[in-house]
Amino acid sequence: MNTRNRTTRAALALSLAVLVAATGCSSKAKSGEGGDTRTGGVRTGPGVTADTIRLGALTDLTGPYATLGKSNVQAQQLWADQVNAQGGICGRKIEIVVKDHGYDVQKAVTAYADIASDVVALPQVIGSSVVSALLDDIERDGILTFPQAWSASLLGKDAVQVLGTTYDVDALAAVDYLTRTKGIGKGDKIGHVYFEGDYGDNALEGSTWAAEQAGITVVGQKIQATDTDLSAQVAALAKAGVKAVLISAGPAQTASLVGVAAASGLKVPVVTSAPGYAPQLLKTQAAPALVAMLSIVSAAPSVNSDLPGVKAMVAAYKEKYPDSTVDSGVLSGYNAARLMGEDLKKACAAGGLTRAEVIKAHRAQTEADTGLGTPQDFSDPSRPASLSTYVIKPDLKGVGGTVGVEEAHRAPGVEEYLKQRS
Repeated sequence: MNTRNRTTRAALALSLAVLVAATGCSSKAKSGEGGDTRTGGVRTGPGVTADTIRLGALTDLTGPYATLGKSNVQAQQLWADQVNAQGGICGRKIEIVVKDHGYDVQKAVTAYADIASDVVALPQVIGSSVVSALLDDIERDGILTFPQAWSASLLGKDAVQVLGTTYDVDALAAVDYLTRTKGIGKGDKIGHVYFEGDYGDNALEGSTWAAEQAGITVVGQKIQATDTDLSAQVAALAKAGVKAVLISAGPAQTASLVGVAAASGLKVPVVTSAPGYAPQLLKTQAAPALVAMLSIVSAAPSVNSDLPGVKAMVAAYKEKYPDSTVDSGVLSGYNAARLMGEDLKKACAAGGLTRAEVIKAHRAQTEADTGLGTPQDFSDPSRPASLSTYVIKPDLKGVGGTVGVEEAHRAPGVEEYLKQRS
């Protein structure tokens, strides 16, 4: 081959390489795939276009946590509308894609597959079992995810952020509350009714440890999510002579437990965590017993709180959804959306809205404070973001059916508990 032919072929090959590279870059920019794509001067990836940031919600609108799901969805849409009215984030409007899984793990897996390629982050995934089933996929895809689930088994994943406290920390705080305020002491027995699975098992870890430190015996009663008549469990606890009861289950189970206990003469203090109560219970026959007997340990304050941020959120929610109840799900959903918004703003300021950069921005926050509760530290994926809990109780007149009892505080021994757990 002569020198001229070699030169011609080399030039042709170079031209083709440039053409292919240009075509590839054009395709990548159009689809939004790839962390080095630039749109409007910002690195972008899946879920982000020149004018939109798409977030995802895998929620329960038709299953046992339908009230929580509805509250979360509406609260996060409220946040998105507020943000969009102010020009969006990074010059882009927020869009939330909602998928209902009905608390069915297989449906949730399918729903995740449907939206995973089209969202940058997930500010709402309801259900410990659902998140557990998706953990590997979430980590593989690097999608920042805020579960509406608080099991300690979800810790330790860079892409997954349990907001607030975990179930075991709540249960530990519940035992502390009983010993400080309800006269429960050494040698006493307390019951713990709990869902089978991550939620209940993790809560039982916390209550058992705290009870051992106080010289108290825990009498456990495991139930299924489908159990709604807890007469047998109440009878067993009464026979065991318990002086208080913890319940780690859903609102329907809490209402049954408290109602049956009151009717049968087991009028003892009952403590649950946030997922175990909904203000709609105050419209049932169990309402008088709930007001008299139930307390709620929660990482979030009552929606009846005087915190300016909470009052502003309540007012805005009532205006947008006048026929809906303002419950703890509204607060937790709105708070999660606000926190996600801060992550997106910080990532944008650093020049990138790729999934990896959103996670990096999130993990850089050591005192994230939305004005809706206590500050949270996201720097260590292996630890709960907060160790402080409020105590609230049902109230017929309070906004959201609750009123505050104790301000946020750390229960004694929580750091010791976390150290031995690790």
